[in-house]
Amino acid sequence: MSRPELRTPRAPRLSRLSRPARANLIALPLLIVVGLVWVYPFLWIVAGAFKTQTGLFTGGASLMPDQWNFDNFRRAWVDAGFSRYFFNTILYAVVSTVIELFKSALCGYILARYEFPGRKLLHRMIIATLFVPVASIIIPQFVLVERLGLLNTQAGVILAMSGAAGALYVLLFIGFFSGIPSDLFDAAKLDGAGFLRTFRLVLPLAKPVIAVVVIFQFITNWNEFNIPLVFTLGQPDLQNLAVGMLSFKGEHSVDWTGFAAGMTLSVIPMLIVFVFFQSYFVRGLAGATKE
Repeated sequence: MSRPELRTPRAPRLSRLSRPARANLIALPLLIVVGLVWVYPFLWIVAGAFKTQTGLFTGGASLMPDQWNFDNFRRAWVDAGFSRYFFNTILYAVVSTVIELFKSALCGYILARYEFPGRKLLHRMIIATLFVPVASIIIPQFVLVERLGLLNTQAGVILAMSGAAGALYVLLFIGFFSGIPSDLFDAAKLDGAGFLRTFRLVLPLAKPVIAVVVIFQFITNWNEFNIPLVFTLGQPDLQNLAVGMLSFKGEHSVDWTGFAAGMTLSVIPMLIVFVFFQSYFVRGLAGATKE
């Protein structure tokens, strides 16, 4: 008897695939190309941090150094003063982010859960600040900080960096707190919880929104250039990494490999913050109301 022939399963034809599957086959290669285009400049900077000054310009678009040079990081950390700028940047970014977080959370909580005269007007004014350029308020901030006697101090820089309206963060917290069932607040009220105690009770539930605020504000504060430059002109030792990048620029030349090493060092904390909070990031942007 002849054995039945075993037929190998044929690959599904493109015409038999569903429309979403065909769209994914087209979109996936396109997204890979776009992703490579976006990430390549960052990889080139990281590779440049390990190259020599000559190798950086003769290597073209290559990412592999001809000769590994770790002295770039020493020049960035010691000679350019990045050890000092790094500490200042961490201080400014962390403290300003914490202040902005609690400020926007309190404002969003009040606007979402309390009725009072002028509430709608205040809400609209906060939304209107979204259309005001942040750089346009640096002069009033400078005058205020100077009259407080905090010019050329770390406290003055922190006050100016955390003094923006933060309208986007307030709107995110309003959307979150508005979606919490009123039964939770009624139960807290029956237990004798006051304003601050109730706020402390519901704030941990807003982890997705907190993650969005922390990531956005920390990265914004970490990369801030104007405020640390203007508010510390009399005390260059108080400047942050963004302003400290100017240390690589001489009168007639620029230390590009040291600059690349400094950029690489400055990116690491931002990546750590994003990785730590990324599990809540998408839910926060989507307006999640539950953990």
